[in-house]
Amino acid sequence: MNQATSISTRPTAHCCWTLSQYRWTASRRSSSSSDFSPVKSSGLSFCEFFGRITARSLSLLFVLSGVYKNLDAFPRAEEHLLQKTQSGAVVSIAGLLIMATLFVHELTYYISTYTVHEMAVDLKRGETLPIHINMSFPSLPCQVLSVDAIDMSGKHEVDLDTNIWKLRLSKDGVIIGTEYLSDLVEKGHTTHKHENETDHHGDLDKKVHLEKFDDEADTMIKKVKQALANGEGCRVYGVLDVQRVAGNFHISVHGLNIFVAQMIFEGASRVNVSHVIHDLSFGPKYPGLHNPLDDTERILHAASGTFKYYIKIVPTEYKYISKEVLPTNQFSVTEYFSPMNEYDRTWPAVYFLYDLSPITVTIKEERRSFLHFITRLCAVLGGTFALTGMLDRWMYRFLESVAKSNPRRSMR
Repeated sequence: MNQATSISTRPTAHCCWTLSQYRWTASRRSSSSSDFSPVKSSGLSFCEFFGRITARSLSLLFVLSGVYKNLDAFPRAEEHLLQKTQSGAVVSIAGLLIMATLFVHELTYYISTYTVHEMAVDLKRGETLPIHINMSFPSLPCQVLSVDAIDMSGKHEVDLDTNIWKLRLSKDGVIIGTEYLSDLVEKGHTTHKHENETDHHGDLDKKVHLEKFDDEADTMIKKVKQALANGEGCRVYGVLDVQRVAGNFHISVHGLNIFVAQMIFEGASRVNVSHVIHDLSFGPKYPGLHNPLDDTERILHAASGTFKYYIKIVPTEYKYISKEVLPTNQFSVTEYFSPMNEYDRTWPAVYFLYDLSPITVTIKEERRSFLHFITRLCAVLGGTFALTGMLDRWMYRFLESVAKSNPRRSMR
């Protein structure tokens, strides 16, 4: 190799390494040699290169910052250019109070839940229907009242004693005694027709003097007559579990032997079935449920008669926000009253005839989204801020015009 290879360096003020560019060329003097010779080209120090890049970046940032400042929608004035006024303070305080009130309202609205209703075909079967009863009969003693039930399946229960209680009431409605419905026991109790009792009342005048009552029946008649004389009433409450089919239940004196009832009341027209329905429901209550028969009062002052309530039951499921499901029922009702006359052969009663809807309603609790809450909050707070700003400017201009018209009175 005849050509010497050398690398020269150029000192700088910062003693930085030299960035050099080299180009290697093949030596053409020897065809059998594969030597390469580096050729030095112009070079920049690392500090010079980094400085130029930094300077260009900073100049670009300065240019962009100037552009960004032009996009500022909220320019700031110098402190000495701002003027604070009493009217502005009043408007600011009022605006803060309004915004705080609206914030609490929106927060409450966001935390609270709302309900969504859905409908579908009722697929339930083989279940029982709970009937919650709470009624008062101010003119009938507990000894004569009974609860009967019958449904379309043919099941007929007379004088039900399942989870039913009776409270004896004084003339003033004060509880004076408690008894279970099964305590009502009569001699010679027989099932009889409620809608058509012609067979039981036929030739009644001929049979009454032939009927012999034992001591227990005589004692009961005396007690009932004494209770009627004292103005005793009765409160019936409890739960009936019936088949989940259409049917009816009624409260009346039908549990009595027909001759005992005739001896006590001396005729069906004297049976006063005035009543107050404190609560009647077909399952547990859920939030927002209102049963249409709650606190219903029907008082008879003249002739007696039969009350009939036609009820349409809608199966319902209530789903809480916690995913808990509450199966229950809601219902609608229509009412009918049939007065009695002295020739009627039926006895007064209070009937509840119910039927089930094939549609079930599902009620779901849901909560509003957080983005919905933020959107409403920004809208109400931003609107209040803008409105108070406009009001402050109007007040300032008004007071300024008043001050100019009367220079001696400065209101600011």
